[in-house]
Formats: sequence, C-alpha cells, structure tokens
Amino acid sequence: MQIDILTLFPEMFPGVLGSSIIGRAVRNGLVRVETHNIRDYAANKHKKTDDYPFGGGNGLVMMAQPIYDCMRAVLRGQSARRILLSPRGKPLTPALARDLARELRLALLCGHYEGVDERVMDIVDEEICIGDYVLTGGELPAMVLIDCVLRFVPGVLGCGLCAEEESFSDGLLEYPQYTRPADFRGKKVPEILLNGNHAHIKAWRRAQAVKKTEAARPGLVSDITLTKLEKRFMQEMEDGE
Repeated sequence: MQIDILTLFPEMFPGVLGSSIIGRAVRNGLVRVETHNIRDYAANKHKKTDDYPFGGGNGLVMMAQPIYDCMRAVLRGQSARRILLSPRGKPLTPALARDLARELRLALLCGHYEGVDERVMDIVDEEICIGDYVLTGGELPAMVLIDCVLRFVPGVLGCGLCAEEESFSDGLLEYPQYTRPADFRGKKVPEILLNGNHAHIKAWRRAQAVKKTEAARPGLVSDITLTKLEKRFMQEMEDGE
C-alpha cells in the first residue's frame, strides 16, 4: 500500500510514521508513506496557501490552487482514493478502515485553518472525520486514520486475528485482559481464564464485553444476540453485583 499525505506541516509525521507498529510496517515494506508539503506548490511569491473567505467570517481558508497542483504532482495521473480529513466527513469506523485497507493507494489531504476552498471537493473522493469534535488541522486525524487502517493490512500486526478481536470489531468494546502474575497484590485473575476451557472462556469474554459496552456505550448493544452460555455468565455477573 502507498499512502501520500498532503499537508502544510510535514514535520509533524516522522515520529509517528517511524515508530512502533507503523514504523515496523514501513521498514518491512508493507506500506510506503510519503508526506508532501502543500506550500511548495503555492504559485504566489510568498508561498501563501490561505486567504480570507468570500462573504466575510472569522479565520482563513486554504486556497484551491496549491492543493490542486500538489495533488496533481503527487498522483501524476495515477489512481488513488483521495480523502479529505474534515470534521464534516463521515465517521471513521472499523468497517470503513477495513475497506480502506484494501486500496492500493490512499491520498490524505489535511485541512487546516477554517477549512478548504469548496472547489477542492472536485478532486476529493470523500471526507472522513475521527470524531464529533474539531481539531486545529487534519494532521492528527490523518495519523489516526493511518494507524487504524494499517491494522487491517495483512502482516502489519503479525497476528491474523488481532484486529478482528479488538474493541468495536463486532460492535462491542473489548473484554478485560490479564497477564502474569495470576495474583497481583491480592487481586486475582478470574478463575475461568485459568481452567483451560476455551468454550467457557470465549463465552465469558463476550459476556464481559457486553457488560462493559452496556455501561460505557449502551447505544452499541441494541442488536446483540447472546448464546445460552453467554447469558449464563451475564446472569452470574448480575447476581454477583
């Protein structure tokens, strides 16, 4: 996969792109990520990339010309899924991330200031947001999108099922996890995780996931169906409260 980032602040990305799982994916050749400075394509003498909005209003708007010319120079007529990171876009979800992970190339446009000239929408395929809040620019959302998408690229996590077993993969938050020691300062790992009965462990974990989701995000559990064993563990949890 190739990911191109069009931004006014390319210096924000090296730490994220060179570290941890993303850095390893880049080093292993599973993904190639390049940043492109939109300011380099500004046609005016002072490399200005923003201006006041027509009709008045606060703040500045990114100009269409530098973005158009940057996108054209980066893609060189080649196809890519072109995305504007924007608070008015559709939400980033596991399903969308999985879909994006199937693409051969993504071009991520990071908005800034009060947004971009609307005529830029003619060269963008879609707008995506990472949450119902506003940030100072699209750089952080681009990092989040890259991290989320790469988890679904084969080989990136080094575990074929990891991305499928985590929070939101089936509409639920993740179940509680434990590691050694089994007894930490008097706080013990639930006995069911130590007994080796994988069917019971699976059912217990799903029941725990439902319980946590009901408490933190009740709107996510309206269509969840439980097996008899999962219902039993749910009842045991309720009885123990």
